[in-house]
Amino acid sequence: MRVTTRNASFQQWQALLANRTKRQRAGEFLVQGVRPITLAVEHGWPIRTLLYADDRALSDWARDLLDRTGATPVAMAPDLLRELGEKDDDTPELLAVVALPADRLDRVPVSPRLLVVVFDRPATPGNIGTLIRSADAFGASAVVVTGHAADPYDPKAVRASTGSLFAVPVVRADSHRAVLDWVDGLRAGGLPVEIVGTDERGAADVADHDLTGPRVLLVGNETHGLSAGWRDAADTMVRIPITGAASSLNAATAATVVLYEAARQRARLP
Repeated sequence: MRVTTRNASFQQWQALLANRTKRQRAGEFLVQGVRPITLAVEHGWPIRTLLYADDRALSDWARDLLDRTGATPVAMAPDLLRELGEKDDDTPELLAVVALPADRLDRVPVSPRLLVVVFDRPATPGNIGTLIRSADAFGASAVVVTGHAADPYDPKAVRASTGSLFAVPVVRADSHRAVLDWVDGLRAGGLPVEIVGTDERGAADVADHDLTGPRVLLVGNETHGLSAGWRDAADTMVRIPITGAASSLNAATAATVVLYEAARQRARLP
């Protein structure tokens, strides 16, 4: 297949960049960058289409992906590929169209060391991607995005995650209730899950709270913090002590601090 004009196929892929509804309807999203595409393949995500420039020889990396993914190869005019890659002065070698996973909490791996981060109503895709990257770096089991929120499959979120989106299960839930029902099921099965909220007025410093057991960590919206429903559901609230003129931390930064503390505590376990 070759695309040299802004035909229907091009317009469909272009819509995946900016239109969340069309991503959902198509069940796919566009992935840019060597590392994210490589990680998507390594972690077994279904690659539906691989787009490449029709005017250059492909690298061994690109040829290998075309050979082993089973994706539909599409040769594209370089200016169109640059547009989809959102780069004015550099033509990407490959872009990938990847299938969206199901938003099911049973994708979360459950163990006695469960560590799930809930991001409640995040407003910006970049913050979601940054939090996912930190969750991957510090050994979290999954990230759950709740409520009316930015889309983790927005290109800005995918780029900010630097490919960690493909390594850590990310699940979207319409409300906190669905997550609490899942937690109740784990507790009924004998897993003592504790829900730990974060807030600048929390009852204890995060370093003084035990994060070694199965935990669900709550991080609130960048402006308004946690919803009332999540505040009521939290078993405890912890704070990150800060100094200086800063009144608070960015939500993704706060999540990173708490995840680091959880990893630090857990590293001491046998």
